[in-house]
Order: sequence, then structure tokens, then C-alpha cells
Amino acid sequence: MKRTLIGLLAAWALVQVRAAELEWLTDLPQAQAKAKTEKKMVLLDFTGSDWCPPCKALHKNVLTSKEFAEYAKENLVLVEVDFPRSKPQSDAQKKANKALANQFSVRGYPTVVVLDGNGKVLSSKTGYGGEDAASFVARLKGLKG
Repeated sequence: MKRTLIGLLAAWALVQVRAAELEWLTDLPQAQAKAKTEKKMVLLDFTGSDWCPPCKALHKNVLTSKEFAEYAKENLVLVEVDFPRSKPQSDAQKKANKALANQFSVRGYPTVVVLDGNGKVLSSKTGYGGEDAASFVARLKGLKG
């Protein structure tokens, strides 16, 4: 029984590490070029990562889940557009993030925007009401043409 429990814990830890291995870019033009080349969508996560409770919940319940990680690796180029209060961030990154928030008319956090490889907005949703990873991924699958 002890071996089974240790095995289950090791498997769970591996899944968490894999989800954490997702590459999050901070440069939209770079992400769009990559998405176009790889025939993927771009997911922008406008977040207040260190102060926004719904942002933290989205990250914990969806963006670090096994289901999301598996889907993202094959279908998405990820961009984090962060507006932290305590985490250090360069002035250039702050300026770039503010420009993106203006470009996509972000009015609250979290806001998730999904683009095709050409930059066309496929979806924009503000807020997080507790949606599970499977539902979130199903919604993303519905956007892919």
C-alpha cells in the first residue's frame, strides 16, 4: 500500500511539473510568428498574477492543469500579459503590456484573448467564474477552424 501511495504521489508530481513546463512568452509579435509557422492559435492571459484572486484561481485550476497543458502543447502559443503589483518587471515590459491591454480593450482581470495565427480575435473573455480545465479546453477546441 505504501508503494502504491508513493507511486501515485510521484505520478501526480510529474503531471504538475509537465503542466508547469509550458512556455509562456511575453512578446506578442514573436508569439504570432510562431503560431503562424506552427499553425496554432495564440492565447493571451491578461493577469494580475500576484494580487488578483480570480487570476490566481484561473492559473491554479486551468492553466497549470494536465488537460490544458496537453491541449496547449499541440494547439496554442501562450502569452502572459502580466500587471503585477509586487513582482519586478522592466519598464519596457510594462509599456508593452499596457499597449496590449489598450489594443484588446482589456477592462478587467483575468482576460483571456485567443487569436488565430494571423492575429484575428477568435475569443475574448473577461473574468473567471470557476470553470474547470476540461470545460475551458472544450471551449478552445470549439474556436479552432
